[in-house]
Amino acid sequence: MLELWRLGYFVAVAEEENVGRAATRLGVSQSPLSQRIRELEAGLGLALFHRERKRLRLTADGRRFLDQARTLLAHAAAVEQQAHAAGRGEGGRLAMGFVEGAVHAGVLGRALRRFRQDRPGVGIELRAMRSGDQVQALRDGALDVGHIYTPPADGLRIAQVAEEPYRLAIPADHPLAAEGDLVEARLDGEAFIALPERGNPQARAEWIAACRATGFTPDVRVEAIEPATILGLVAAGVGLAMVQESLAATAPAGVVLRDLPAFPLRMRVYAAVSENGSAAAQAYFEIAVA
Repeated sequence: MLELWRLGYFVAVAEEENVGRAATRLGVSQSPLSQRIRELEAGLGLALFHRERKRLRLTADGRRFLDQARTLLAHAAAVEQQAHAAGRGEGGRLAMGFVEGAVHAGVLGRALRRFRQDRPGVGIELRAMRSGDQVQALRDGALDVGHIYTPPADGLRIAQVAEEPYRLAIPADHPLAAEGDLVEARLDGEAFIALPERGNPQARAEWIAACRATGFTPDVRVEAIEPATILGLVAAGVGLAMVQESLAATAPAGVVLRDLPAFPLRMRVYAAVSENGSAAAQAYFEIAVA
């Protein structure tokens, strides 16, 4: 396999058409340079130069090889530049997981906007994923950055980046929607729409505990993931739901949102990155938590 330095020697000699001038340009001795060129020709089985008294002229094979050598050297330089940029967090690609709450709270959009301004050369691949799946993907190296609801106990850099209260979404034609002072105990046994327990059993347990602490036990009849789907089901009269406050602006007609001041749970989103993640991943994490 050809070493890149040999190609560099050949290009210098071809451009100078003189070994002495090429040696000065390269900062090497003339005699070893001549030997390296002869070794290159022997290795290729080609005569690259016509040798005259004080001048070397490229053969037809030499001209073709010069074009190829320049292309290879330019490609190698580009690869090296890209590697250096990735090492500084200025290039490469980030695989980024997120939960819907990060989008609606605005944290994902704000962080991405700042990151793109600071590091426009980094490509972004966004993946909507459950928190548990993101944590596993981060640990496996399949994901660079995550935005999750439930942080793991250890193994990742974690920081909270968003927090919002929950509001109660009620079908507009439900009797509770018209009550002036909502009594939490009236919610006991009402049909609720909730996030799937299988995807995050810890989050479901915390939510049930918060409901009970508020004075009611929800009867979960339907499970759904997408906030838009949940609100659509509420509007259709399927049940009640607890949704993050920032969804109020996008709630469809047929949904009434009420405050539950006694409800202790908050919607929290955390940024997560591997301790040994890339420079770009660490840079995004710092921007997200700033």
